Parts: sequence; structure tokens; C-alpha cells
Amino acid sequence: MGHVTPTPAGHYRANWRDATGKQRAKTFDTRKQAKAFLAETEAALTRGMYVDPHAGRQAFGEYAARWLDARHTQINTSARDRSVMRIHVVSRWGTTPLGRIDHLAIQLWVKDLGKNLSAATVAKCHQLTSAILAAAVRDRLIGANPCKGVKLPSIRQKDVDDRIVTPTDVTATLLPVVPPRYRALVGLSAGTGMRWGECVGLRWESVAWDDWDAACKAHGNAYCLRCVGEHEVSIRVVRVAVEVAGTVTSRPFPKTKAGRRTVPVPPFAAALLAEHRRQFTAGSMDEVFTNTTGGPVRRTLFRFRVWRPALVRAGLLGKVEELDTDKWRATWPDADGIEWSAECATERDAIRQVVTHAENGLRFHDLRHSYATWLVSSGVPVNEVARVLGHSRASTTLNRYTHVFGATRDDRVRDALADFSLTTEAEEVQE
Repeated sequence: MGHVTPTPAGHYRANWRDATGKQRAKTFDTRKQAKAFLAETEAALTRGMYVDPHAGRQAFGEYAARWLDARHTQINTSARDRSVMRIHVVSRWGTTPLGRIDHLAIQLWVKDLGKNLSAATVAKCHQLTSAILAAAVRDRLIGANPCKGVKLPSIRQKDVDDRIVTPTDVTATLLPVVPPRYRALVGLSAGTGMRWGECVGLRWESVAWDDWDAACKAHGNAYCLRCVGEHEVSIRVVRVAVEVAGTVTSRPFPKTKAGRRTVPVPPFAAALLAEHRRQFTAGSMDEVFTNTTGGPVRRTLFRFRVWRPALVRAGLLGKVEELDTDKWRATWPDADGIEWSAECATERDAIRQVVTHAENGLRFHDLRHSYATWLVSSGVPVNEVARVLGHSRASTTLNRYTHVFGATRDDRVRDALADFSLTTEAEEVQE
């Protein structure tokens, strides 16, 4: 049973035993304050909700480090979260005692973050902070999570979020300007909707060629391109490549349980895959796609050296044109849509200018968005599209991965109501 005792300094000390039986005490200015605190403490002990009033002295950064070490997450998720924590969260709350972080302070912090960061990044910062403080509540270090009820900035869709291309854009415009070593990589993503990690982590043992090889031996050439449309090719997605801090590792399972699937390969992608096998990996049963030295393909280098230059050459990012003075002009848009230009000595320099400075542009992942849109627009049921994309729920496919091709939707809506007609005034009078 707790009790209150006066101190020599004229204050009052509340004394109690915590859940472990250890003697605790806290000093107050008045007896009334001490008794009120003691009553709340004893009630919390009875309900099993007791929180040591001194436990919140632990610094947020110290507790956050322990929390991160205790998590069981994928290596790429862990690397991303640690980066967000180091740059945005611990830099603000690292030395602050857990018990000194209140709701208003969190709300002001979120508002300040929103001035310089995207809404998605702000939401991630809040999510991690809230998870750490929720763990502190469970550990009885603080009484409540101050992140609850914090209002976050709205994540609004931008015009560039709907970047998709048509099948003709891919086959006739983009693929011809992709370097031969990586042409099948781009074609496979566009033709199957496979994620970057699934494409780069693909091994030949996961490619099912049906009877293509045997049937084409009569022509004296395995995987004869003349027969590409006569045989079915499919891919079993069972392995992905994960890149963290420039190091690529292979993971023997996909992103989710639904990600383990079999994907049909269309003829154009199968032809590219067969040609890639003939030119670059004949006889190999290891990774399908490698760099020029035989190592793994790194996403950042691929984006800067292969993907974006191909977009420029295809006319899908900025513009490069030859001048009469044996020079080249590079033109590109910035984040606000304002066009900039520069004269360069060579076409290669002009392309590099656009690659370096142009904002937005088609992403490699947009091939996956485009693939889903092509299937839905062609009448493939959404649940089947979700299955081939590796989504657990069809709603994910509808909400994130399907867009509208030009006026296709509007035309369908107009056609549905084309037979509707109004009765004219003259016809009403005649009746």
C-alpha cells in the first residue's frame, strides 16, 4: 500500500512499490498532488497499466536503435528504413527523452517535414516514429503513443503518375534503340509485367521453352525465330535480385506469397529472350541478364547508362537534334515543365545533357503499369491480371496498375449511350 511522507525541504514524497515489488518514490509540492498521483498509480497497478514515471527518461535515439536491431525485415526494407530514420527522424528526436515527446510536438514536426519532403516520405517518417513509440508503450516506458491522431499531408496523384506507353511505343520505338545486351530485359518486363528484381534475378532454369528447342533442331538452330509463334514459353517466378548500397544479392523467394507464379511470355518477348541466349549466355544455366563483365545488373547504373539514354533516342524524354553547325542541341523539361536547352559538340554529349537534367520521364516500373493496362483494356478479367502480376488482391491491380489509353474509356462510354435520343418538340406536337 502506498503512502505519502513529508520531506525536510517542505515537500511531500509519494511512496509505492511497482509491479516487481521494487520501492519507488516521487516528490511533489503539495500533499494533495502526492495523494492524487498515488491514487492513479495504484489504480494503474491494479489494471496492469502501470508505467514507471522515470522510464520515459530514456533517449529516443537509444531506444530506436534497439528497436531497429530487433526487427525482422527484408534487407532492402531494413536499409530503406534505417536511411529514413537517420536522416529525418533521429536527427530531430535522437536526444529527446521518450517521455518528453508529446502530440503537439509531433504534429509540428510533421508540418515542418511537409515543407521540403513529399507526402509519401512524411508518411514514412511518421509511420516509423509511431511504431517506435508504440513499442515504448508496450514496454511500459511511456503511457500513450503521441503519434496517434496526427494529421498527415494528403498524398495527391500527379500527372506523371500515369506514365504508360502503348505496345507500339515499346516494340517499334523503344526496343530498337535499347542496346542489344539489355533489349530482352526491357522486352521481358513489357511483355510479362515482371518487376525489376524478378527480371534481373531470373535464371535460365526458370524459363520453360516447351518443345521449342527440339522442334527447331530440324532447322539446325535451337530456338529458331521462325517458329517463335508456334510454341509456348513461360517463366516461373521463384527468385528475385535485391540491391542494397550497390550490392546485388539473390533472394530465393519473391516479394510476396502471390509473387511465386508462372507468367506466360508473348512471342515478341520470347524471340528477344531466345536471341539474348544465343548472343550472350549460350550454354549458361545461371542468371539470364548480366552486365558486360558477367556481373549482376545494377539498377542505378542501368537507369543512367541504358534506360534514360534509350528514352532520349526514342523521343520519349527530351529532344536531341542536329544543327547546321555540326553541333547538337539538347532540349529537356524541368520539374515545372519549363524547357531548357544547350548546344553540345556531339550527339552523345547532347543525350547525356538530357539524361542528367530532364525531370520525370518513363520509369522502368512503368512498363509493369503499361502491361496491366494493356491486359485490362483487352478484356482480360482483373482477377487474372492480378494473378499474373503477383498481386494478393485484385483491388491493388485496379488502384495502382491500370490507367486509361487516350480516349478509349470516353469512346466506350459514348458508345454505351449512343442509342439514346431526345424527342423533338415537333414530334411531341404531332403526337
